Amino acid sequence: MRVISWNLLHGSAPLPGNPTPDLDEIFAGLDVDVLGIQEVDENQPRSGGVKQVAQIAAALQTTHWAYARSVIGTPGVKWRKPDAHEAVLHAHFDQPSYGIGLISKIPVLRWQRVELGRSLIGLPLLVGSAKGNRIAYIKDEPRVALIAELSNGYTIAVTHLSFVPIVNYLQLRKLQRVMKGLPGKKLIIGDLNLPFGIPHSWSPWHSLVKKNTYPSWKPAIQFDYILSPESVQGDELEIKQTPLSDHLPIGFNLD
Repeated sequence: MRVISWNLLHGSAPLPGNPTPDLDEIFAGLDVDVLGIQEVDENQPRSGGVKQVAQIAAALQTTHWAYARSVIGTPGVKWRKPDAHEAVLHAHFDQPSYGIGLISKIPVLRWQRVELGRSLIGLPLLVGSAKGNRIAYIKDEPRVALIAELSNGYTIAVTHLSFVPIVNYLQLRKLQRVMKGLPGKKLIIGDLNLPFGIPHSWSPWHSLVKKNTYPSWKPAIQFDYILSPESVQGDELEIKQTPLSDHLPIGFNLD
């Protein structure tokens, strides 16, 4: 089973001014069985008003997918927490939103959404714009996890954790506790925003991939992980460099 995690930067190029990547072209050629994606758009003007998770699932020729909205509106501009009816997976929805997705070529028996909360404080971060990079104070967003129980006996969670230190670690530990009570072999994949190997050195889970993933043009730090509570057999995937996102994708082929 080939598993890939990728923060997509809402389908944009890594640096302002670069050409917009073609998602259909990139993902139609991707050899993957389970794909976890973060920072994906739905009905956003900045990304052409498309439903990106559905678009990528179509490119991968599978109907097994789900999208979890973390905010309604546009991050960095104006947004709010989803109401209960807006958090439903697969519900028809026309407002702009932003969140995470999971796409599988292996049938999914059950989907689950887990609320992980957010930090009450933000941080000054380096953000890109058409005028170049700048420092801006960014509020933290609600964080969620999307869990799929697969027909092959694996349960896989995708998430995008807070950028605020300590908060992101506590979110990871909460998700690990939730996963402990679910069936089958387990993986947590996603952009955890935790550097220095914290996800595997400060928890009992193992990291199946250890490589720098950010920024994509000169990787200096690992934010993206595939975690397992036990050692597994397999090999790290080599994924072709693309003009998409400020994060590199990571992948693992489980025997």
